[in-house]
Amino acid sequence: MKFSVEDGKILIDLARKAIRNYFESRMKISPPKNLPKKFYEKFGVFVTLEKNRELRGCIGFPFPTKSLIEGVIDSALDSAFADGRFPPLQESELKDISMEVSILGEFELLKVNDSKEYLDKIEIGKHGLVVERGWFSGLLLPQVALDWNMEKEEFLSHTCLKAGLPSAAWKDLETKVHRFSALVFSEKEPNGEVIRKI
Repeated sequence: MKFSVEDGKILIDLARKAIRNYFESRMKISPPKNLPKKFYEKFGVFVTLEKNRELRGCIGFPFPTKSLIEGVIDSALDSAFADGRFPPLQESELKDISMEVSILGEFELLKVNDSKEYLDKIEIGKHGLVVERGWFSGLLLPQVALDWNMEKEEFLSHTCLKAGLPSAAWKDLETKVHRFSALVFSEKEPNGEVIRKI
């Protein structure tokens, strides 16, 4: 995935513009039409909102079902107004919100004969995880392990919990574990400098 920090800034600016426009008009903005071709390709994408360094919303599309810019717009709005863990964002909060956009790579099913082998196939700071078992599934972005200083086993356990499964479910080979990489662009402070985090 070839996206620069400047590209990340474009995406974060788009996410902020989508939320601000919704406060002003209660309508979704139209995707810009003058960006390079890669912005119109389909990617999985998440938008994360933080307030005072704490999570304020995070929703996205794990699979490449939308163009990148459509995914960013929709994820930004969902993170602001439809994350059931938080009340809808208030307009007065927007100035205190820092944003993060994660562009997801393809999911890779990890095939092992023993669950301990997962530890050799996961790199903290590089891989995000998806755990699946039956109807249950959960995803954690790669930066979650970094932000919370998780070890590999802890990361696997928390992904299981996110899926609504027991924390040790990853040790059962009936549980499917996928890894993926992501490009993560983040504001250092609300409306501030954009950096590549991963």
